[in-house]
Amino acid sequence: MDIKRRNRPGSTFWILHVSGWLAYTGSMAIISYRGGWTDISRLLLVMLPFIGGFLICIPLRYFYKKTRFHERPLKQVILTALAASFIGTNLWLGIDLVFSLFVPQPQGPQMPFIQVYVSYLLNGGTPLLGWTSLYFGIKIRREWKQQERRTEQANSLAQTAQLQMLRHQLNPHFLFNSMNSIRALIDEDEAKAREMITELSEFLRYSLVSKNYSDVPLKEEMEAIRHFLAIQKKRYEDKLEVIYDIEPEAGEFPVLSFLIHPLVENAIKYGMRTSPMPLTIHLKAVVRDGVLSMEIFNTGKWIEPAEGGDRAGAGTGTGLENVRRRLDNAFPTRYRFDIIKKEDGVRVQLDLRSSSGKADGQTF
Repeated sequence: MDIKRRNRPGSTFWILHVSGWLAYTGSMAIISYRGGWTDISRLLLVMLPFIGGFLICIPLRYFYKKTRFHERPLKQVILTALAASFIGTNLWLGIDLVFSLFVPQPQGPQMPFIQVYVSYLLNGGTPLLGWTSLYFGIKIRREWKQQERRTEQANSLAQTAQLQMLRHQLNPHFLFNSMNSIRALIDEDEAKAREMITELSEFLRYSLVSKNYSDVPLKEEMEAIRHFLAIQKKRYEDKLEVIYDIEPEAGEFPVLSFLIHPLVENAIKYGMRTSPMPLTIHLKAVVRDGVLSMEIFNTGKWIEPAEGGDRAGAGTGTGLENVRRRLDNAFPTRYRFDIIKKEDGVRVQLDLRSSSGKADGQTF
C-alpha cells in the first residue's frame, strides 16, 4: 500500500543544513585557497575546519527547539541567540585546536593569541549568527503559515456553521406552512392532498441531500422551488399563476442552497394578501459577464415588517434578514440585493458575481 508522506520539518532542516554548510564551506575555501588546483589535499585542508561549524549547529538547533523561543519576548530571544553564538564560536575554536594537533597546518607568521581569538570570534561568530537568523526566520515563517492555515480552517468552519444555522431556520417555517396547506386540502380533495405530500417529500429529499453542501447549481435550487410552488398551486388552483424564465446557463450557476426559497415563499405569503387574483409569480434568471441576475416578481403590494411581528398581516422580516446575512457571509463584496416596490407588484433583484468572473476591481 502506497502512503504519501509530507515533508516533515526535521527532514527540511537536514536538507537545508547540509546544503547550506556545503555551499558556505565551498565558497569560503575557494576564496581563501592559494594553492594550485591540482593540489587537492591542500584544498581539503582549507575546507576541513568548517566541519566544526557544521557540528556546532546541530546541538544549537536542539537548544533552540527546547527553549521554545516563540513563546518568549523578542529581546530575550536576541540576547540568548547572541550568547549561544558566542559559546558556539568558542566551541568551534576548541574543535579547530584539537583538529590542528592531528593535521599538519601550513606554517605562517605567528600572531598574538588575543588577535587570533578576536579574529576567530568575527570569522566564526558571523556564520553562526547568520545560521541562527536563517533558522529563526524559516521557523517563524513556517509557524506563521501554520497559524494562517489554522485561522482559515477556523473561519471556514465558523462560516459553515453559521450558514447551516441560518439555513435550518428556514426549514421549520416552510414545513409549518406546507403542513397547514395540506391540512386545508385534505377535506377538499384527498387525491390532491396525496400529490402535495409527494411534492413535499421531494422537497425534503432535496433538503437532506443538499445539507452537506454550502452551494448547489441554481437548477437544483429551482427544482426544489418547483416542488414548493406545485404544493401552493394545488392549494390555490386558479388563484396562482407561475411563470419560469430560467436560462440554461443560469441553471449551472452556483448559489447557496435554500437561498431563493424564502424569497419565493414571501412572494406567495404576502402576494396572496395584497394582489388581485390570480397572483402572478415570475421567476427569471440570466447570466451576463459572470454575473447571475435573479428576479422574483409578484403582483400585489409590499408590506412593511412590523416590529416584533405583532401587527396583523405583517411579518417579522426574518426571512429577508437571513438571506442578507447568508449573502454577507458567502459573498461579502460579490452580491447586490434590492427590493423594488411598484404599484403593480414587488420585484426582488439578486445579482451574484462569480468568484472566477472578470476581475475588473469593482464590487456591487
